[in-house]
Amino acid sequence: MQSPHPPIRVLCVDDHPLVRAGVLALISGSEDIELVGEAASGREAIEQFRVLKPDVTLMDLKMADMGGIDAVMSIRAEFREARIVVLTTYPGDALAQRALKAGAQAYLLKSQVRAELLDTIRAVHLGQRRVDLDVAQELARHAAGEQLSAREIEILELVAAGNSNKSIADKLSIAEGTVKSHIKNILAKLGARDRTHAVALASNRGITGF
Repeated sequence: MQSPHPPIRVLCVDDHPLVRAGVLALISGSEDIELVGEAASGREAIEQFRVLKPDVTLMDLKMADMGGIDAVMSIRAEFREARIVVLTTYPGDALAQRALKAGAQAYLLKSQVRAELLDTIRAVHLGQRRVDLDVAQELARHAAGEQLSAREIEILELVAAGNSNKSIADKLSIAEGTVKSHIKNILAKLGARDRTHAVALASNRGITGF
């Protein structure tokens, strides 16, 4: 029996053709959801959204020309009612927080696509929010923690690239003592033992690298 409601129209944005093919295969087995378009980059996603006006957009985060978070922000700035599901391999709480703050309504790990994608699309189409359980637990665990400032993130990324304190100071035109002070604050905020541990924690949480 045909549904009295039109199918939910979905745009899939991912730079990996195999991922898009997998999403198509899942959606093809559903009577109430249809894939109406695909995009391989953030910029293409914005262009496709303008043309297709999908009900729900599936958005990858790490793409070459424009990342998913920037694409989400651009789409939501132009289309306030846009409903976007971030579909990613990155479970970091800080990255999830940025995506949700940018305007995404759901954050789903690609490892859970087969089990949860269709229900997530339906929920977001109805105006609900969905966050992967493990990610939600990490968000709750770090909710009360002090956030790194933009300058601290900048310094931590330079540390991750192998720069010494003096090199960082030269690059940022600040005193070496100021760099040391920032690194001390970074270690305290992240609960890190040392610089290497801080870099690993920040990468795992999605604070750096995007």
